[in-house]
Amino acid sequence: MQIDDIAEYIKSTREKLGLGRTEFANLLGMSSTGERTVRGWETGEHKPTSAKIGLIKNLEAQLNNLHDNAPYNQSKLNNSDFKFIDLFAGIGGLRLPFQNLNGKCVFTSEWDKFAQKTYLANFGEMPNGDITQIKASDIPEHDILLGGFPCQAFSQAGLKQGFSDTRGTMFFEIQKILVEKRPKAFLLENVKQLKGHDKGNTLKTIMDILKGKHEFEATDDIPISEEAKHALSEKLNYWVDFKVLRAADFGAPQNRERVYIIGFDKDYYENVNFDEAFKWPEPPKTKTRLGNILEDLTEISEEEDKYTISEKLWAGHQRRKAEHKNKGNGFGYSLFNSESEYTSTLSARYYKDGSEILIDQSELAKRPRKLTPRECARLQGFPENFIVHAVSQGQIYKQFGNSVCVNVITEIAKCVTSTLLRENNKLSQKSL
Repeated sequence: MQIDDIAEYIKSTREKLGLGRTEFANLLGMSSTGERTVRGWETGEHKPTSAKIGLIKNLEAQLNNLHDNAPYNQSKLNNSDFKFIDLFAGIGGLRLPFQNLNGKCVFTSEWDKFAQKTYLANFGEMPNGDITQIKASDIPEHDILLGGFPCQAFSQAGLKQGFSDTRGTMFFEIQKILVEKRPKAFLLENVKQLKGHDKGNTLKTIMDILKGKHEFEATDDIPISEEAKHALSEKLNYWVDFKVLRAADFGAPQNRERVYIIGFDKDYYENVNFDEAFKWPEPPKTKTRLGNILEDLTEISEEEDKYTISEKLWAGHQRRKAEHKNKGNGFGYSLFNSESEYTSTLSARYYKDGSEILIDQSELAKRPRKLTPRECARLQGFPENFIVHAVSQGQIYKQFGNSVCVNVITEIAKCVTSTLLRENNKLSQKSL
């Protein structure tokens, strides 16, 4: 195969699969410079090794297999009640409930290559990459925008720099899409700490921008895309409300609190009073028990046991907890058993040492253990057929720690979609 033929073959294969260069490189297991390498292949500057050509040839078959076996593949959905997009999608925790309510996901963005693999395995779709590199005009029309925008800048574990932190500025990438596409509704999710960050000013800025009442201007120390900066000069006009909801109040045995922000387009629904039309879900507050989501590992062999922590790690946990106790604070590991009502919040750092949620195994005369990937999925409310082994154990822990509680989103989704469809129906009746 001549170099020109290889270049054309790679480009045509990538485009046939509907992949950008970065996503194509990620699926080939390439490094962070993979996009540049793929570009070089396609322009004929250099050519891939024979081994890489073999991977490219197999890629189409692999994607077809993943597509066919993905448990939440929507390719055969012909009639949907609404369309939505899934931004900062992670592994699809926001998407699942809206899809289950007969919504059609028409666009997804997630930059992390490991989260992309889990998403692909479950939905049969490779998410688009970095949202800052995607023009808002290229995003399909949609009714609802979903966005669990990066929260490290506002979390207790993050830098707490808010809008001066690059991760905190991803909100403006959502705003640019709202300006361009004007979806009828949106749902945004973030950590509870957003509510009190900078004495409430950060959340107020977000709410004012969404309502069209902002005086905020992008500056050089806020590194957002030029398109997002331009969008700040445009005024939105959404009815907006927020609420802090806890996973344990919705049947998930986890003390996880998150801020949820909901909006409806007042320009489209110009005569609707959403203070009356929209109601937040009422938490059922059914009693929870951790044992309901735990796997039975009593028969697991030592060779298979990847969850019981080492003697060294356990000794370190105990030493650090004792040191904290002597200083008068409550930091350190947290130990739970099957009778515990709920656990601490599962975090993205869980893969490191599991300290926030350790399961007692004293009845087996064993050291405590971490949760299994399946238990993490259950703790976050994901269904049993959700694929949890598309990536390494460390990566899946990180992904579930970054995800949302599906139980909570399910109830919010019911409220958002029922309001949307009801008001759409009223408008349709008026136009007759």
